[in-house]
Amino acid sequence: MVKMMKRKSLLAAFIPMFLLLAGAQESPTPVADTTPAVKEDVQRLFEVMQIHQQMRQVMDSVIQQESTMMHDTLKKRYPKMSADKIARADNMMKETMKDVPVDAILEDMIPIYQRHFSKGDIDAMTTFYASATGQKMIHEMPTLTSESMQASYARMQKQMDAIMRRTEQMVKEEQEKQDSAPVAPQPQQKN
Repeated sequence: MVKMMKRKSLLAAFIPMFLLLAGAQESPTPVADTTPAVKEDVQRLFEVMQIHQQMRQVMDSVIQQESTMMHDTLKKRYPKMSADKIARADNMMKETMKDVPVDAILEDMIPIYQRHFSKGDIDAMTTFYASATGQKMIHEMPTLTSESMQASYARMQKQMDAIMRRTEQMVKEEQEKQDSAPVAPQPQQKN
């Protein structure tokens, strides 16, 4: 359960970054070309945006932020938990994040971009991200993401604490139900 929550919180951290990268520079006027974008158009955009590297950098930042949050949460919830167990949980999270299939995620994103952007839109974004300002934005994005995560840390920690309390309560209630459930008599076997 906690592992699933960690994955969801990590994914939730990535979503704003992708939205920001994808929509950071919309053309002020609609692009006239409504020709559907092809896979190669989107791949070219991703290449210019250096999105693979961006995702890895953001994931590294998320790992660091999540690690800090997890340490704080575990220390609050389980003050007697050993440093060794906290380190094991930290390593588990890092291993999980290392296995995130970035290339497959990017492949999954291509048809989404194709549905929402025309060839003209993709070409305009590619032109922007190839420009000096676009490249600066790409370069600054990991820092912006990291600083944004640091700024939101206290809020996220409160949310994580609330989720942990609710999860623990749910587990406790389920355990109480199981403990108080009547035991059905076992059928006797006939010889």
